Amino acid sequence: MNESQYEMILYWDKTDKIFVVDVPELQGCTAHGNTKKEAIENAENAVQFWIETAREDGLKIPEPKGRLIFA
Repeated sequence: MNESQYEMILYWDKTDKIFVVDVPELQGCTAHGNTKKEAIENAENAVQFWIETAREDGLKIPEPKGRLIFA
């Protein structure tokens, strides 16, 4: 499994004036930053932390599906 294969959704939060990244395949996995680059780097770290924590807790880690399709 490659942690960088999880889909990340990047958006601008007008209220807080930061970039936010959601990783929808990993419940509750989000990150933010003052720049797009910083937000993505923080999200990559958050994915690694999410996976490490799930392993320690004996939880199932979803396989990356790539692009998600919403109807």
